[in-house]
Formats: sequence, C-alpha cells, structure tokens
Amino acid sequence: MTRRAVPAEARLAARARDPARTRAAILAAARAEFSEHGLEGARIDAIARRAATNKRMLYHYFGNKEGLYCAVLAEAYREIRQGERALQLDQYDPVEAMARLVRFTFRHFLECPWFIALLTNENLMRARYLRTLPEMHGLHSPLVDQIRKLIRRGAQSGIFRDDVDPVQLYISIAALGYFYVSNNATLSVIFDTDLSSSRHVAAREAHAVEMVLDHLRLTA
Repeated sequence: MTRRAVPAEARLAARARDPARTRAAILAAARAEFSEHGLEGARIDAIARRAATNKRMLYHYFGNKEGLYCAVLAEAYREIRQGERALQLDQYDPVEAMARLVRFTFRHFLECPWFIALLTNENLMRARYLRTLPEMHGLHSPLVDQIRKLIRRGAQSGIFRDDVDPVQLYISIAALGYFYVSNNATLSVIFDTDLSSSRHVAAREAHAVEMVLDHLRLTA
C-alpha cells in the first residue's frame, strides 16, 4: 500500500507509537515556523500541519506554544555546541584549532539561516525565554573552557598573547559571521555586490580567520 493510500488517522497513530520520531518532527516544524514568523506570529495549527501530526501531540510533548518555542531554542544551541565539540580541537596546533573554530562558526550561521532568525527574534524580546532555560550555562561553559585552553596552549608555544578574554574572543568570532549573514541582503544592496556568492563568502570566511588570528598573535 502506498503512503497516499494510508488514512491520515493511521499515519498519526503510527507516529504516536514512535515518540522520538514524533517529537523530532514537531521540533523541526516548529523551528521552521518560529524562524519565519517569530513567536508571536507562529501558529500551532501551522506547526501541526508541517509536522504531519495534530495539536494534541504538540501539547502532549511540549505543554504550550511557549514551551515548544523554548525547546526549539534550547535545541538550536545544543546543535551548535555539539558541532563545536565534534571539531575535537585538542588534536590540532593552536593556530589551526582556532582557524577551524572560526570557520565552523561562520559556516554554521551561513548554513543555518533559521538560527539567525531565532536569535534575532529572541534578542528583540530581550532574551525573555532564553534566560529561563537552566541548561544554557552548562552548554556554554565547555566552549569557554575550550577557547581558554587554546589561548593558553598558544601562549605557551610563544604564538598567542596570554591576556585574551575567551568570552570576548568568542563574541567577536560569532559577530564576524552573524553580522555578515544576518545583514547580507542589505549589505549587498549598499555595496552593489552579491555578497552571498561563493566567491564573496569564501573571502569573508578567510577574512574572519585572519582577523581573529591577527588579534591573538604575539607581536614583538
């Protein structure tokens, strides 16, 4: 029997028997809806349609729209932190490790425009919901520790300065990618150049790496 021949009720029942799959589908649908319309503009009906489920399942897993939004926000941060851990930066020399971190951060923003949209929306709300998520500190502390270790290793090798604040450094790394991606359309108009082209993206990525490494390098 083809998928189309399966009644909608049967498909929903099958989803209900696979909680992990259902939850993942809802989160993916909600991510799309929240990134396109923000928290206020997003509709539970639309999320349910995107997820091919019903509103009852959304409420069952996440409580309400705000609970679902918080889950999407937390998952977005978990995803970028998991990507950073997967880099396994300790296996590289400090310069290569830092370059890889900058490239990953830049590419994550570039390849995940929904993340930019979520962050922009949450900032417009003054981090109203992010501040309620208890796991946020635990997610970010390992990253700060990793950057601190890279700076220390670089300083011990006589390559990096030893007075760089890891939090300030990461904010700068993130800003170099975030601003370029979030403002790409307006910047392209202002400078009459398609800054989304592969040539300009590669140039910007190289520029970001160069700026961070120039800031870190020990000067005579």
